Amino acid sequence: MTKRALISVSDKTGIIEFAKGLNELGYEILSTGGTLKQLQEANVNAIAVDDITKFPEILGGRVKTLHPNIHGGLLAKKSDESHLKDLAANEIDPIDLVVVNLYPFKETLAKDDVSHEEIVENIDIGGPTMLRAAAKNYQDVVVIVDPANYERTLDLLKNDALTLEVRKNFAAEVFRHTAHYDGMIANYFTEETGDLFTPTFSRTFERVQSLRYGENPHQQATFYEIPNYSGISLATANQLHGKELSYNNIQDANAALEIVLEYDQPATVAVKHMNPCGIGLADDLATSFTRAYESDPISIFGGIIACNREVDLDTAKQMKEIFLEIIIAPSFTIEALDVLQEKKNIRLLSIPMEEDIKVYEKMTSVKGGLLVQTNDSGTITKDELKVVTEVAPTEAEINDLLFAWKAVKHVKSNAIVLAKNKQTVGIGAGQMNRIGAAVIALEQAGDKAKGSVLASDAFFPMPDTVEAAIAAGVKAIIQPGGSKRDQDSIDKCNEHGIAMVTTGMRHFKH
Repeated sequence: MTKRALISVSDKTGIIEFAKGLNELGYEILSTGGTLKQLQEANVNAIAVDDITKFPEILGGRVKTLHPNIHGGLLAKKSDESHLKDLAANEIDPIDLVVVNLYPFKETLAKDDVSHEEIVENIDIGGPTMLRAAAKNYQDVVVIVDPANYERTLDLLKNDALTLEVRKNFAAEVFRHTAHYDGMIANYFTEETGDLFTPTFSRTFERVQSLRYGENPHQQATFYEIPNYSGISLATANQLHGKELSYNNIQDANAALEIVLEYDQPATVAVKHMNPCGIGLADDLATSFTRAYESDPISIFGGIIACNREVDLDTAKQMKEIFLEIIIAPSFTIEALDVLQEKKNIRLLSIPMEEDIKVYEKMTSVKGGLLVQTNDSGTITKDELKVVTEVAPTEAEINDLLFAWKAVKHVKSNAIVLAKNKQTVGIGAGQMNRIGAAVIALEQAGDKAKGSVLASDAFFPMPDTVEAAIAAGVKAIIQPGGSKRDQDSIDKCNEHGIAMVTTGMRHFKH
């Protein structure tokens, strides 16, 4: 019996050569629409699906392959006598090979000013149906969705080497492909309807790169991105220099990126183990880097740097003097690149930072499940601060309090940040109690604690943190408020004549 292949592709890369190869192997080719036209123009022997279905394409092409003469040929099990009898009774021939790729839904979504109607028309119906039918019947039907597999498939056919295992792998690839395709459609309609947390949660991702290992060498890892993500993302960074990023590099770089995006003024953020070890603001980037470096010149060694302005020569010269894993910036001047690229292993990443998505999903896997929440996009303005002490903070202190409040939001809880003159001077991260975080921050700051401000990511359950801050010379405190014992901390501030403001918003980060 003559072998049959059905070809219907949106991406026509390599299809002519593949179809000719099938002809040479004795396959009869069925095809549709534009694919059929291109095959025939290339002198490939192909017949229209219409000739098999005895039914024309209708509804502008919405219906063309949805027919028993097609799906009977795809789903029939050749080992099942009843299936073969059904085929014979209905004059249906089996289809042995299917080559289908789908309408460009992802590419349509990415177009500027695309209409909802155009997006809907690029939802493929017949293609996924054929793919799923063929993949379900993989024992009898070879199904190919990726043009990269054309040459390999021809070689396997020529050598009679299309084993059951190979067919199963092709089927698995198909089901991943259709799930990904449907996932993008589901995400689009979910966003259109404004649903945030639906009864079922489906998100789809595309591989950016396979990583050498995860957090540790014995762990496996891969980096995926959200298709068509329109915000600022490490996944779309342009790597200008250096070796591939590791799992830990990506985690730390993402943390640095999220922090630096908090600030409008020229800013430099240094990160180690997903916590900031130094943040500096200034009127120019070089000075902001100096402030970030001087915040903690020990911890910055081997760290990740993120800047929200183009890296210039003066800044690059400072950066070159220390060991850094990664530098992220919107761009680098040619002179800065010349200096930094002298260091063989440093990674230089360019990420445009003009616009970003304010609210997005944060996903954390747990054993057997997934936690999903919106990101912490909470902000506070000067006018929203509530002064709870007899003394109000000065204008300079307010600026530092707001600067520190943005910083503490990105420090692992329990978190304390000390800041002075738009520079962090002490950071206490990830402690089991708040006074422990405060002690670390105060010890790190040393004499710089005098005249600084303190930010706490959550309220004070007791006044011990405030007492330690006062003893070190802190002049103003920002905290969420809301503890049953708030007044104890407020009284301590009043007793020593320092200012405290509350935000009504906490910034836990676990």
